[in-house]
Amino acid sequence: MSKFPDILTDEEIKDSNKDFRNALFSLDKKYIDKDNFIHLTRIYSATKQLDIRNKILRLLYDFDFPELKVFFENAYKKERYLDMKIYPLRGLSLFVSEKEIEKLLQKFNLTLLKRQETTPYNYQEYELLRGQNSLPYLVEKYNYDCFKETLNQVNAQYNAMPDAFKGHFTIDENGEPVSLRNPEESSKMIKDFFKV
Repeated sequence: MSKFPDILTDEEIKDSNKDFRNALFSLDKKYIDKDNFIHLTRIYSATKQLDIRNKILRLLYDFDFPELKVFFENAYKKERYLDMKIYPLRGLSLFVSEKEIEKLLQKFNLTLLKRQETTPYNYQEYELLRGQNSLPYLVEKYNYDCFKETLNQVNAQYNAMPDAFKGHFTIDENGEPVSLRNPEESSKMIKDFFKV
């Protein structure tokens, strides 16, 4: 793909269309500019598909076009899952102060703490938050204490889980999952844990 795909500019196209999905999921960030990013924000706002919203957030979170500030604020409010909130937070970090980030993370951390009680084996969300494009990236780039505290809390909760839920996959710097075990082995470990 050598330019921003026309199919992503078509407001009539359904997000279930195979060509649309292929164009979006193979889109390279280098073809996003100040004139065409609005198509991505429009698609994000219109879709209910979690994978599409996730992809768009990852495509946009390093751009600092002024209009994206409001987009990231709204996306942060919209997303329910913590791993999905961290991507607009990464984008928002380009626009707002450490104080504002700290304020957002206070509520984030309370929700994170509740996850330990409500979904104690929530290893997927922890791995996404620990991913190289997520909290570790934010800690390294900004060195904010609030990011360090949140990452420490994520790691503590992750480490408190039984071993059966650890080390199945990780997330690379592009936000892509990398398997650390084959699916059969992962499935067996988790099943065996619940048999006990």
